Amino acid sequence: MMWPYKPTVLAIGMALLSGCVSTFAPSERKQSNDIFPEQWQQLKSETAPIKVQDAWVATLNTPQLNNLIEKALNNNQELLQAHYDVAILKQQLIVAGADLWPSLELSSQLGRSKDNRPVSYSSSTSLSLDLSYEVDLWGALSDSKREASLNYLAQQAEYEQQKQQLVADVVIAWFDLITQQQLLELYNQRETNSQQNLEIIESGYKQGLNAALDVYLARNELNSEHSRIATQKANVVDAARTLERLLGEYPKGAISANAELPVIKEALPLGLPSQLITRKAELKASWYSLLASDSLLAYTHKQRFPSINLSASLSDQSNELSDLLSPSSLAWSLIGNISAPLFNAGKLKANEEIANLAVKQQEQLYLQTLYDAFNDVESGITNQVSLTAQYKSTLSAQENAQAAEELAFEQYQRGLESYTTVLEAQERSFDAQSSLIELKKQLIDNKVNLHVALGGDYTQASQELKSNNDEN
Repeated sequence: MMWPYKPTVLAIGMALLSGCVSTFAPSERKQSNDIFPEQWQQLKSETAPIKVQDAWVATLNTPQLNNLIEKALNNNQELLQAHYDVAILKQQLIVAGADLWPSLELSSQLGRSKDNRPVSYSSSTSLSLDLSYEVDLWGALSDSKREASLNYLAQQAEYEQQKQQLVADVVIAWFDLITQQQLLELYNQRETNSQQNLEIIESGYKQGLNAALDVYLARNELNSEHSRIATQKANVVDAARTLERLLGEYPKGAISANAELPVIKEALPLGLPSQLITRKAELKASWYSLLASDSLLAYTHKQRFPSINLSASLSDQSNELSDLLSPSSLAWSLIGNISAPLFNAGKLKANEEIANLAVKQQEQLYLQTLYDAFNDVESGITNQVSLTAQYKSTLSAQENAQAAEELAFEQYQRGLESYTTVLEAQERSFDAQSSLIELKKQLIDNKVNLHVALGGDYTQASQELKSNNDEN
């Protein structure tokens, strides 16, 4: 079969196309160092910052956490959904890359017909092999594949960030359970003390040593402790259920923690602000998404240019199946097609403008994500300094409050103080003890959140594991 276009027509068409060559390409973006401060604001007076620490879970000295973290990473439903999102985009990357290759299709048709005048039957058989290929003249298909690749990388980074956050959530939930259990122990101890106080005061009242008002106050204090314990038991169950859901389990509220709250005293290695973008997965994801929007803009721009499609076909048709594919009856064709958009009521131009606006929107989203990441670190550093000072003051207050509680009750028994003074001293002691427990928990939470904000990994081996998973 002859070429469907005359050489002169094809030459003219190629000459016209050559005049449409575009220099438009995805932006070669580089992150400016102007937005990175030389040092974290809280540490301006310090020098030689220490590199951000990985394997931060091990620094908490709580071996039970390792099993819980592994269980959460394997069973947490939200994380598994994110894993499937990555797998889906990986397949979409294959789909986008397939457009750069020719497509080959084989089709066959079998038919039988009847003719009534005169009655006769006939059969027909056909076989066709078709090849089609779009020439990536302007790189539009390459831009489409680049966008899919960058979206895949962004989804991978988001998945890694979700893993880091899940580990942090499990650690925080674990220590929250410990906190609620310790507060319950404190309330039980307070209940025991209130019961003992009531017995002593009632005994003194029967002997005529104490007033009836003291008995009523002591009974009221004991009832208040009963109420606190009932509320705190519910808090323990809620904390257990929160942890169980993170582990991907049914929220029975049955899990318990056998550990103590560690005291966070040491400062965290913070690294440099400029290192944050290379460490934190969330920032990598946002950056990849911005680059992907650049590629989409390039693709939509090049959709306004002419396209070249090549097609080839090899076919045969026969009334007898045995005669199919006979060399003498084979037919073939080779066609080149040039098409260019002339009028589409501004559709392609509008699509390009939409993509352009999406790039600008993604730029602002990246900057917002970046500054929010800086803000998380700066706030974490400030909170650490503040919480550490509060803990030291509260620890001293607890020691004084406990001494005042013991002295107030002794003086009450000697008749030197009223029972109201005893209650006030006990309340201060209780507040100091419970505040100390909660401050320990806040210090742990802040440390964990600061590790995540800094992009610190929960295990040194995670990078190797991640590489192995990507290869598989």
